[in-house]
Amino acid sequence: MKSKTYRILDANINRISEGLRVLEDVARFEFEDSGLTEKLKHMRHRVRKAVHELGFSFIGQRDSLNDPGVIISEKTRLDQKDSYSDLVAANFKRVQEGLRVVEETLKISGFYDISKVYESLRFNVYTVEKEYYGILGEFRRKSILASDFYCLTSEAHSKGKTNIQVIREMLAAGIKIIQYREKEKSMLEKYNECLAIRALAKEAGAKFIVNDHVDLAMMTDADGVHIGQDDLPVREVRKLVGEKMAIGISTHSPEQAEEAVRNGADYIGVGPIFKTYTKKDVCDPVGFEYLDYVVKHISLPFVAIGGIKESNIRQVKDHGATCIAMVTEIVEAGNISDKIAKLRTAAGFINA
Repeated sequence: MKSKTYRILDANINRISEGLRVLEDVARFEFEDSGLTEKLKHMRHRVRKAVHELGFSFIGQRDSLNDPGVIISEKTRLDQKDSYSDLVAANFKRVQEGLRVVEETLKISGFYDISKVYESLRFNVYTVEKEYYGILGEFRRKSILASDFYCLTSEAHSKGKTNIQVIREMLAAGIKIIQYREKEKSMLEKYNECLAIRALAKEAGAKFIVNDHVDLAMMTDADGVHIGQDDLPVREVRKLVGEKMAIGISTHSPEQAEEAVRNGADYIGVGPIFKTYTKKDVCDPVGFEYLDYVVKHISLPFVAIGGIKESNIRQVKDHGATCIAMVTEIVEAGNISDKIAKLRTAAGFINA
């Protein structure tokens, strides 16, 4: 009986430690959060230290080659992960479940006092999990602009193509950020299109952002919502969408950019760089002076937008823009994939 019990304890101590190490390294290297890293490291050491005297007994009963769990694991794809969210969720569950198994097994093995250490650790992990997800949410939001192009819909300029057709072509060309922006359609039409785009973007591993309509963004589980200077305040939008969804805001001056930082925006639109005709009542071009200011002084991720074409895109990139938004230059193209390839070359995102 004891040999089997030791195998259970050994397997779960290893499972807990490995799970904590994954979480620790993500916090350390990806989030660069020293406080969270230290907490997880301390927990990991406590997990092994509490049963240190039993360590040799555990190893003596270990039989990894004949463990039926190995064969089961090799046959399943339940452990497939597609994002840091999946990775973090899986490893917190691994740690929590392992702690419960160790706690209960120690109780029936005559080690009640040691079991209470793992009970305490389990509750501490629940607390750290909440903190971790707060940091993960911020990390996900701040990394939403990790792409060269930020593409917007505009069916009025798509030369007969529907938004869905255009977006399929964008995604096929490797676009990773899609913003749904439609001014004239009914709310029901917008809702149905957003549902379809959400599904397409998710399948392609792309981010989906809704322009203006916070309610549409929430109802369709968008990755973000983009608002203007005359829309609801960023702080009030955050109360509605919570910590999961990114909030972007259009800015046209240093003062607006600095206010966006103070109010908790996750990214800003910088523009219009050049004169644009895709929006009504748009302000005058801000040119490169404002773009240069943002590059030097604003810590938030930003997307340059407004009148950007194949002929001037290199200038925009040379002024420090790493994410560039375009509307008509892409949606008007007869072959969107070819146009995006030409734009990447023109900008210098890929070698000619």
